[in-house]
Order: sequence, then C-alpha cells, then structure tokens
Amino acid sequence: MADADGVLLVDKPAGKTSHDVVAGVKRSLGRQIKVGHAGTLDPFATGLLLVLVGRATRAQRYLMALPKTYEVLARLGWRSSTGDPEGEVERGVAPPDPLILPVGRISQRPPAYSAVKVGGVRAYAAARRGEPLEIAEREVQVMRFDQRWREGDRAAFAIECSSGTYVRVLIAELNDAYCLELRRTRIGRFDVADADPDRPLRLEDALDHLPAHHLDPEDAKRAGHGVPVTGEAVGTVRLMDDAGMVALAEPLANGTLKPVVGFRG
Repeated sequence: MADADGVLLVDKPAGKTSHDVVAGVKRSLGRQIKVGHAGTLDPFATGLLLVLVGRATRAQRYLMALPKTYEVLARLGWRSSTGDPEGEVERGVAPPDPLILPVGRISQRPPAYSAVKVGGVRAYAAARRGEPLEIAEREVQVMRFDQRWREGDRAAFAIECSSGTYVRVLIAELNDAYCLELRRTRIGRFDVADADPDRPLRLEDALDHLPAHHLDPEDAKRAGHGVPVTGEAVGTVRLMDDAGMVALAEPLANGTLKPVVGFRG
C-alpha cells in the first residue's frame, strides 16, 4: 500500500489465526510498519477482519467497539469443550423446538478457551494446562438473533451483537449446541463482501462513524500538540483540517475538545 496508514478489509480463511493475517501483512510492508487488528476471529472462523496499518493502530479501540454481525451453523444436541469443532465433543440433549433465542442486554461469561486475561494470564493458556480460571460475567447486547433454518441436528443463525460478545457462548447456551461454522459478515458499516487487502481505506474514512469537527490552522496546530481546542460534542469526534485528520478528541465540561489520539506525530 502506497500510504502506510490505513485499514485493510480482509476475508480471513478458516485455519488461520488473526495473528497469522497480521503477520502476513507486516511481512509484505516491512518490519518498520506497525500492524494490528480490530477484533480477533477464532482460527476455525472465517470472515471480516479489520487490519490496522501504521497510525491506524492508534485508533484500535474505536474500531473494536463497533457492533458485529455473524452467520452461524450450529450442531444441536451436542456439546464441545471449546464451543467449536476443535474441542472434545460429546452427545448432549437436543434443545427445544422452537428455540429460545435471547436478545437485548444479557450477562455472559466468556468461555474458558478465550483470550480474556485474568491476573495477567490468558484464559485459554490456563485451560490447556487443566487449570481453568474463574472468569467474571460481562454485560453484552444482542440486537438480533434469528434462526434461518433448522433440520435434524443442524441449524443456521444470523446474529448481530455488541463488541465483546462470544457467539460460541450464545450457541452453547441453547443447551445443548456448539458452533460448526462461524463467519463474521459485518463490522459496523464494513461488509465482508467489500474485503480487498490490496485496497486500503484511509483512516479518516474508516472512522467516519465519528462526527467531524473542523479546525482553523491555529487550532489544528494546537490540537496536533495535544492541547484542547474550543468546541462542543457528544462523544468522540474527529478533529479535521484542510490536510486531513489531526486527532480524535473527547469533550470536556468547560466547552473544549481534548485530543486523546493524535495522528500528526
């Protein structure tokens, strides 16, 4: 990519980790370029991964916070120790028909085989040692949980949920079921159908879900040095000047906007 700051939309294949995808991009661009991603996909899963290049890595949390949409193929009446095909599978109880599909704000406990850290230790690392950790529940939001079809011990679902939701847990809690296939089709407004690792998005375009606040040259210079500028907003805004995006800023009570992530340095 000619401009080493931007976001790549990648359709991750099954069998690769998110880290594998990031490492491949880094090799192609050179070790001096910082590369990351905005939301892990399990190795068995496929679909949309946002790969962040250069200064885009500074905005990671704002892209990770976007809602996600998934397509799921589940196996009903069976349990998996990991909630996916890679775990130990045993026969369970077939869930009722019709299924009870939770939507709205729900409490969810991340699975033992997850990247959540407890006391600095990854949950999956402890689980592999046979020492599963006690993981606290978290509140997530499920905006849509639709059954597409059900036939025998298979069922397909479309799920739209907040960042941090574990789809494996949603499926496992159908009692009993696990994910056979999991595909992420959307992250915010980004669609896997538009994935093209050779066509990067400009960072300011990737963040266009955040309102823009335009600055004159003097305020742009101040904001570039992290100094608050006059302005009001509700939530995070992009501070822009004629040359592009200067920073992301948060509103303060005194009627100013405080730069929290800078892009000019």
